[in-house]
Amino acid sequence: MADLTSRARAGDQAAFDELVGRYRQELQVHCYRILGSAQDAEDAVQESLLTAWRSLHGFEGRSSLRTWLYRIATSRCLNLLRADSRRITVSEPAETPAALAQLPEPTRMGQVSWLEPYPDLLFEQVADIAPSPDARYESSEAISLAFVTALQLLPPRQRAALVLRDVLGFHAREAAQILETTAESVTSALKRARATLAQHAAGGGTRREPPPEPSSPQERELVRKLTEAYAAGDVDRVINLMTDDVWMSMPPAPFEYQGREIAGRALSLLFGHGVRYRLVATRANGQPAFGIYVRDPNSDVMHANGLMVIALEGERIRSLTRFDNSNLARFGLPRTLDA
Repeated sequence: MADLTSRARAGDQAAFDELVGRYRQELQVHCYRILGSAQDAEDAVQESLLTAWRSLHGFEGRSSLRTWLYRIATSRCLNLLRADSRRITVSEPAETPAALAQLPEPTRMGQVSWLEPYPDLLFEQVADIAPSPDARYESSEAISLAFVTALQLLPPRQRAALVLRDVLGFHAREAAQILETTAESVTSALKRARATLAQHAAGGGTRREPPPEPSSPQERELVRKLTEAYAAGDVDRVINLMTDDVWMSMPPAPFEYQGREIAGRALSLLFGHGVRYRLVATRANGQPAFGIYVRDPNSDVMHANGLMVIALEGERIRSLTRFDNSNLARFGLPRTLDA
């Protein structure tokens, strides 16, 4: 490590890349949790490492290299949030896409329109890095769409404090170094963040049945049923796989629907007349996900129609989040398939 650091300080780019490369993916997951956008996280890490390269001469080793990199990356995320025009809002977008204009009145207007899914393949590269015993969240919970969405409802510094302390397990003193503040300030921000998340969780209703284990026979069976129902264009079969209080959302459109009846009406419009879909399985945020493809009636081609992530309760779907085509490339999914 000392040799790599010396060489990097002397201008050896390869040495620097080796020095920080082991932290790159975990920094990206960290930025994703704070920003809620996979693309923004990629950009933030790229800029953070450029800053680290230019500032390496100032790294005196008073903290670990990992802590120093987290300070740079967290600062970059907070700067982005301060400069960003995104704000929590419940208003409709200025223009509603024509394809969504006929959807029923939503149960509520979503607040986190910038949310993006995160591929499990990337997350698995850091999943074996065990958090500190001080962490309060399991790795799988701390990458779920529900958790990342809830984080976005917190003020930026509270968000960062909670991720650093309760997800990554940094001590208060380390978190204070990263946030360039006092341990008392971190503790205060953390207390407020925990209270907000607890209130948010309490609004979710009764205690839920846990989902099946990833890639378990129970999960695979549900994925099979959902895939077959979409291929058959059978919206009733899709609805029967849902919990009674299922949530359906479709970022960046703000519309959110709760309950099988209204979610079914929304799905019926999306299925249309005689439309047939193909689902291509993948995984996002520790959950089953699918590239959605619809057949072109005038050719033997199926066109991408978004990416869907589902959360399970027992052996049923308790939430369905549909994203647009801009997320496909990150999952290695094409824009077209042969029919």
